[in-house]
Amino acid sequence: MNSRKQILLFFCMILLIGFANTRPTTISAASTVNEIVKVGTNDLNIRKGPGLSYPIVAKAKKGEQYLSFSEKDDWIEIELRNGVRGWVANWLVTKGTQGNSSTNTVNYEKKLGELKTVSISTDGLRIRKGPGTSFQVIGTANKGDVFAVHGTDGDWINLETPFGIGWVAAEFVQSVSEKTNGISGSLNGEISANSLNVRSSPSLNSSVIGKLRLGDKVEILSQTSEWTEISFGGTKAWISSEYIQLKKSSISNSANEKKPNEQTNSGKIGKVTTASLIVRDSNTLNGKALGSVHKDQSFQIIEENNNWAKIEYKKGAFGWVASWYLDKSVTSQTSSTKQSLKNSSLKIIHDGTNIRKSPNTNSEIVLIAKQGDIFDIISIQNDWYEIQLANGTSGYIAGWIVSVNGQAPIDEKPGTGSQLKNKKIVIDPGHGGRDNGTTGARGTLEKTLTLQTAKSLYEKLRAAGANVYLTRQNDTYIPLSSRVYTSHYNNADAFISIHYDSMLDQSVNGMTSYYYHSYQKNLAASIHSSITSTTNLKDRGYRFGDYYVLRENKHNAVLLELGYLSNPAEEFIISSAPFQESVTTGIYQGLAKYFKDN
Repeated sequence: MNSRKQILLFFCMILLIGFANTRPTTISAASTVNEIVKVGTNDLNIRKGPGLSYPIVAKAKKGEQYLSFSEKDDWIEIELRNGVRGWVANWLVTKGTQGNSSTNTVNYEKKLGELKTVSISTDGLRIRKGPGTSFQVIGTANKGDVFAVHGTDGDWINLETPFGIGWVAAEFVQSVSEKTNGISGSLNGEISANSLNVRSSPSLNSSVIGKLRLGDKVEILSQTSEWTEISFGGTKAWISSEYIQLKKSSISNSANEKKPNEQTNSGKIGKVTTASLIVRDSNTLNGKALGSVHKDQSFQIIEENNNWAKIEYKKGAFGWVASWYLDKSVTSQTSSTKQSLKNSSLKIIHDGTNIRKSPNTNSEIVLIAKQGDIFDIISIQNDWYEIQLANGTSGYIAGWIVSVNGQAPIDEKPGTGSQLKNKKIVIDPGHGGRDNGTTGARGTLEKTLTLQTAKSLYEKLRAAGANVYLTRQNDTYIPLSSRVYTSHYNNADAFISIHYDSMLDQSVNGMTSYYYHSYQKNLAASIHSSITSTTNLKDRGYRFGDYYVLRENKHNAVLLELGYLSNPAEEFIISSAPFQESVTTGIYQGLAKYFKDN
C-alpha cells in the first residue's frame, strides 16, 4: 500500500512540474524577419501593441507591404516607413517571403549618400507623413526648394525635409543631381557672409555648433527658402538660406557664353526679391547653374519665356532666372524721359506719403509729406513728378498718389480711385473679443491694433468709391468660418486679413504676406510690393500660408503680418500714427495696382 502511494505521488509531482513550465506560444522575431506582410483591407489600423486596446499609430492601405519582425498571439509586428514599429491583426494581412515582394516595398538598406536630390516644381506643395493624400500634412515646400531623396513608393517620393522625413507626389518634383547635358555634379554651395552661424536645427532658437566664413564651400543636403541643411563636420547642420550661393560642381560655363549682339531687349527692368537667385543656362529648373544674383539687384530683362527672364547678370554673361522672383515694376532711369514743366503744382492726398531722392520706389526717402501739402512741379519723369522742396533741393513723388493743378499731365495710375470704384472689398481685423492674438513686448494687444489698421484702411477705400465690409467693427470674437462667410456672401473682389506677428526671438522683425490658392498669389504680390515701398519694414517676402481664411476662401484673399509686436523697437513703430498711415496707404495702392493690372 505504501509503495502504491509513493508511485502515485511521484506521477503527480511530474505533472505539476510540466504545468509549471508551460508558457504561451510566441514566434520569435528570427522566424519572421524575412517575411513580407501584405495589407488585405483599406484603412488597416496599425497599433502600438499587440491588441485592440492599444492606440493607433498609423493606417495602411490595401496592397501595401511591410517587413515583419515578430508575432504574438493573433498580431504581427511590422516596421513602418519612418522606422517606427507597430502591430497589425494577422487575419487582415497575408504573409510571403521577402523575395516575392513587389517593387513598391521600401528598401530600408538605402543610405542618404546614395540617393538623388530633387527640386520642388510648384509652390505650396504639401509634405505628408506617408505616401498618400490620406496622410497628415507635416509642412509645405515652395518652388525651387531642394531636398535629398530617401526612396520611393509608387507615385510618391520620400524626402529629407526641415519638418522631418516626409512624402510628396512625384509629379511635382524635378531631379537636380542627375546628369545634365553629359555633365554630372553634386549640389554644393558657397558661403556669402563673413561669419555665419551653423545651427543644430532650422531655428534661430537652436544651439550654434560652429561657424562658416566667406567663400567656404559646403555640401547641401536639403533647402527651403529660409533654411539650408548641410553636411558639417560629418553631421547634419543648418544655416540661413540667405547667405549661401548654390553652385553645381564640375560645370564649365564656356558653352553657355552668349554674345551681347545676339540679345534682344524687352525694355523692362527686374529687381530681385529673394535673398539669392540662381542664374541658369536655360529657362528651366534643370538648367545648369551659371552663378547667382542677390536681393535688391536690378537687371535689364532681355527676353521672357514661360515665367523665366533672360538677364545680363554680369558684364558679357547672360542667363535665365525665375521671373516670379523679379519685381518688374522698377523703372529704368537710363531709358526714361524727363519733361520740364512750368506753372504746375500737386497736392498730397494721404498723410505719410514718401518723397524720394530718385524716381523709383526703392530710392532713399528724403521727406514724409502730410495730407494737403502742396509742392511746385519741376518736371515729370515717366510716372514720377520731380518737385521743389522747401530747403531748395528737389525730390520725387509717384504720380498716382497725388492730385495735380496746372499743365502737368495727370497720371491715372493706381491710387487715383478709378481702379477701386465699386470694388467689393472685405477687411478682416484679426482676432477680437476673448481672442487677444499676440501681446507685444510693451503690452500692445494684436486685436486692438488690427482693428485700428482695418478702420483706417476702410476709410481710404470708402473715399475711393469701393464697397467695403469689415468682419468685425469692435472688440468682438468672430469665428474663422464667419469671416470667410462674409467674403462669400458679399462676393468679394478682395479679402484682406490683417495681423501682427510674434516670435520668441525679440530681434526678429519685418512683414510677410501670405496666400494659399494660386489665384490669390498676384493679389499678395501686389499688396506686399506696395507696402514695402511705403514703409521701412524689413521685407520678409510673400509666400504660401495654410491659414483657414485663405484655404477656405473661394475669392481673392491675402493675410498680412504687418510687423513683429514681439520686437520692442518694431512694436513702437508699427503702433504709431505715421506708420498706420503709411501701411494703409500701401495696402490701398497695392489693391489699386492689382485691379489695374488684372
